[in-house]
Amino acid sequence: MVKRAMLPHVRLRRHRPGDLGWVVQRHGELYWEEYGYDERFEALVAGIVARFVEGFDARRERCWIAESGGKRLGAVFLVKQSPRVAKLRLLILEPSARGLGIGQRLVIACVRFARAAGYRKLALWTQSELAAARAIYQKTGFRKVRSEPHRSFGKRLTGEYWELVL
Repeated sequence: MVKRAMLPHVRLRRHRPGDLGWVVQRHGELYWEEYGYDERFEALVAGIVARFVEGFDARRERCWIAESGGKRLGAVFLVKQSPRVAKLRLLILEPSARGLGIGQRLVIACVRFARAAGYRKLALWTQSELAAARAIYQKTGFRKVRSEPHRSFGKRLTGEYWELVL
């Protein structure tokens, strides 16, 4: 793991060409390696990214890339679900960037942007086995509103729906 003192300045920036393909690829690779999710998960991510690009509204939606020294370390998306509700999507961190507060910074960026864009609520869907992400959401003020078992990505999972009233 990269120590905090060894990591150059981490900045959050908007997406640019090449970033979205990286998001899809890293989700596919990391979730396969760490959780055993099959290629259907990568396809889900690709669909989310495609919809983001096709309907992108810069006033109401955003993708942040966490970067240090020109290297991508993580990403998160905020997308419009309805005029009053935004959805946090596709939070990901490189293993070397975990535990450094970068995930929290990405989620806080979503919350701030959602408030400034006039949303009333921020929602997200995650899996019960993603403990680190769930801890970030809880620390940021999100509350789990329901959960349900499902079979997806070649596994039996428990999906969780979380919300933050803005």
